[in-house]
Amino acid sequence: MSVDVKIGIENSPRELAFTSTEKGDEVYAAAQRALDGTDAVLSLTDDKGSRVLVPAAKIAYVEVGSAENRRVGFGAA
Repeated sequence: MSVDVKIGIENSPRELAFTSTEKGDEVYAAAQRALDGTDAVLSLTDDKGSRVLVPAAKIAYVEVGSAENRRVGFGAA
């Protein structure tokens, strides 16, 4: 399973978008802690194992997509 994550950063024209293997609820909870001021940095891991760190003070928004299993192949749906 994977979820698509989009993070808007203040004063940046582009958003940070990646796919995470973490559960959607875990990503949402981490973003909530960062935006509440509990954590100074939002730390997430993408599907390739890279870590993403965003200063909480610069986060404009966080969008967490729905969890989905990736389909592979050319079969009929």
